[in-house]
Amino acid sequence: MAMAERLTIIDFAEKYVAKYSENPFLWEKNLDTNVWEPTTYKETLALAKRIGAGLMALGVQKGEKVSYLSEGRQMWVIGELGVLYAGAVNVPLSIKLEESNDLVFRVKHSDSKYIITSKFQLPKVRKILPECPMVEKVIIFDEVADRQENEILIDEIISMGDKFLAENEELFIRRYKSVGPDDYANISYTSGTTADPKGILLTHRNYTANVEQAHSVIGVEETDRMLIILPLDHCFAHVAGFYTMMSYGASLGMVPSGKTGKEALRNIPMSINELKPHVMLSVPTLAKNFKKNIETSIRKSGKTVEKLYNFALKNAIAYHKEGYNRGTEFADIFRKPLMLLFDRIIFKKVRAGLGGNMKFFVGGGALLDIDLQRYYCAIGIPMYQGYGLSEATPIISANSQAKHIFGSSGKVVSPMEIKILDADGIEQPFGVKGEICIKGENVMAGYWKNPKSTADTIVDGWLHTGDMGYMRDEEMLYVVGRFKSLLIAADGEKYSPEGIEENLVENSRFIDGAILHNSQDPYTIALLTPNKEALKQYAKELGLDPSTREAKEKMLEKIQDEVNSYRKGGRHEGMFPDRWLPAAICVLPEPWTEQNHFLNSSMKVVRGRIEEAYKANMAYAYTPEGKNVVNEMNIASL
Repeated sequence: MAMAERLTIIDFAEKYVAKYSENPFLWEKNLDTNVWEPTTYKETLALAKRIGAGLMALGVQKGEKVSYLSEGRQMWVIGELGVLYAGAVNVPLSIKLEESNDLVFRVKHSDSKYIITSKFQLPKVRKILPECPMVEKVIIFDEVADRQENEILIDEIISMGDKFLAENEELFIRRYKSVGPDDYANISYTSGTTADPKGILLTHRNYTANVEQAHSVIGVEETDRMLIILPLDHCFAHVAGFYTMMSYGASLGMVPSGKTGKEALRNIPMSINELKPHVMLSVPTLAKNFKKNIETSIRKSGKTVEKLYNFALKNAIAYHKEGYNRGTEFADIFRKPLMLLFDRIIFKKVRAGLGGNMKFFVGGGALLDIDLQRYYCAIGIPMYQGYGLSEATPIISANSQAKHIFGSSGKVVSPMEIKILDADGIEQPFGVKGEICIKGENVMAGYWKNPKSTADTIVDGWLHTGDMGYMRDEEMLYVVGRFKSLLIAADGEKYSPEGIEENLVENSRFIDGAILHNSQDPYTIALLTPNKEALKQYAKELGLDPSTREAKEKMLEKIQDEVNSYRKGGRHEGMFPDRWLPAAICVLPEPWTEQNHFLNSSMKVVRGRIEEAYKANMAYAYTPEGKNVVNEMNIASL
């Protein structure tokens, strides 16, 4: 195979803009006219170049760092291209970073001299500036009334760019042509669930290589529209979103941001209905919410509709099996015509609730929730789960139309090498679990200013992911949890908790979140966030007033029943070793959200923080009274 051309993001953009110049690339809702307006490939690049030239006029030097803090919007994408055209490095920051120390750490650690931000995020930026004396200018996307002296509007940068291009176009071209494939494009900070966040150095070639690799698993049509519901600061939105869509000549839109996170969430259904996307980049949490909403509206349609819907769902799930082996049994001859009928009369309406054009979801998240995949496949919008991490820019494997197996993390992208190593670094055969290690042009350049972590993570060119998995054959990868986040029993035996946690949430409408804990303790305990609405409903069905103590005791017993369903005699018996099932339950008073910092910006649970916050509950769960689910702390949580 010929060595692939090592493109920079600039070469890449020039190549595809030339090919698809008149196609729409970005869609944005004009809030005054209420219309989604397209920006073509040609217009996107022309504006990016004006911004790049304006940044040069402002004094941005090659290789300087620009921190970027804004909600998802069209200008996010165009502005970032502008930063890259100026030869600078973008440091995308999550808008979820509330605490000033989190922001201050990243701005200072990255040596950012400039910050680009939106009016909604500007107050945070102003607050931290006194602690960030190296920041020279703050560039704002929107008009603000009380502008301060070090602040400049993006429109002014664009005007400066026009002047610079009129007088020094040669200099501008020389600058962007001097950017090489191994120059840094981004410093992408980890969520920092443990120590200080690490700055992942991603080069131009990391990105363009990962898009080429993604082509081996993701395919879209030129006329497809993607809706990105994920934060744009993550490299997943860059690769699976911006650049993959660009390489197919397709287009993308972002959910309009609101003043608050809640307002932005409310804009998701509206965006789906109006933009009618063909594909969405989403996280499992959102897919679960869509499913809950669908089921609620079905329940409201009355018993007959609900029965029909459940029958149709069972039939379709039986037909699709594991995905790759759909329609292979004799009985499927009878299932197929029924499936097509129900698809027309029921599932088509369900899909209309998601815009009516949806072909598939692309979902991140390492652990695969098989039931959710079966469900979406049954209603005709498969959810192709993949696996990756920022250090791999990020895509390592993905399921796709061509090849998918529910429960797997998909086909490994190519070209890329992968091996599974045990704790002694010995390569494991197919079917045997160990740490997932990969080698390819998508492996990061290292961690910024952190040679020790870099040396621990990249060994002889191999990226050690810290995730545990196995290969089924030369193509299909299965990720089964963290190599490190293990439960350790008193006798030193280890077990990965994620499978149990996922199943507790998936298989019970009474449990919204679950983490297990055992750190050489006498038994495992579960920290659960209850679905209070479902529990109240259950109490009412028993004829009880949900606010009474008697009702709360019944609710706790119900939660215990759900956990017991995995034990001997239960409906999920044998799924997990008995000794790792929780012997005590802490019911927690509030759900895990990004606001209370129990979820990080990529919607992953921050174990350490939850365990720290509920230390007292956990200690109580190891006492005789606390081991019984009906206890004072749990009652208080309801």
